[in-house]
Amino acid sequence: MKALDCLLERIKTAPACLVTVESTQGSAPREAGAWLAVFAVGDDFVGTIGGGHLELQALREARERLAEHLAGNPSRMPRVRHALGPSLGQCCGGVVQLRFECVGAADAPALRQRLAPRLQPVALFGGGHVGHALARVLAPLPFALHWIDSRDGVFPPQGDGASVVCEQSDPVQAAVPGVAPQSFVLIMSFSHAEDLDIVAACLARQRARGDLPFIGLIGSRTKWATFRHRLAARGFSDTELAQVTCPIGVPGIAGKQPEVIAVAVAAQLLQRLA
Repeated sequence: MKALDCLLERIKTAPACLVTVESTQGSAPREAGAWLAVFAVGDDFVGTIGGGHLELQALREARERLAEHLAGNPSRMPRVRHALGPSLGQCCGGVVQLRFECVGAADAPALRQRLAPRLQPVALFGGGHVGHALARVLAPLPFALHWIDSRDGVFPPQGDGASVVCEQSDPVQAAVPGVAPQSFVLIMSFSHAEDLDIVAACLARQRARGDLPFIGLIGSRTKWATFRHRLAARGFSDTELAQVTCPIGVPGIAGKQPEVIAVAVAAQLLQRLA
């Protein structure tokens, strides 16, 4: 169960103390919006604001505030400023402002809207070994996966993560117009002929709408040279072809195992997010 789902489920029966990174200055272990929640029952927690002494101190204070809340004696200021220096046992050098609040069942709708991560849409064409490995790698990352293949029965039950929508489309390129705007597109079907048709459909969409910021094609430079020639014959210009990234994955990773390729590609997508 993901952290937010766990929080919303647990506060149905007992309150929790939510700790949120409200703002940061300089170097800090987590960004604004990061959070953790301490539960009244079980004395456990979900989420993280970066670990280390900052988190240990925040957990201690959250448990104290939760006990005061349950006793009907809340008296502390909701925000606490922490300098990440020697007094805290950390040397980041920045400043973190934490917000503490006790939350219960009535707060669930607002918390779902406020804490739900903003997910970058990714359209993955191909349900082969690399596609499966990539779906697993992307599952805990800030991506919403639209996974597409022309074949039926290639997807695992309910995808490889909570933020996955699987689609069987034949012909596979017919799914391109329905891909979410601003999607990162990854093309790795079982067939070079399918790959070519998908790339052509993506470039046609770019020509019409210009809303696919990343189009990545698995394969070698030789494969891309062949594709360039065939796509040029279909009327695509050099400027349009320059929108395709092939090979995909961050440079310097030489392994060709599906899991290695998946990590390299996921890292490339994270760089695009940054």
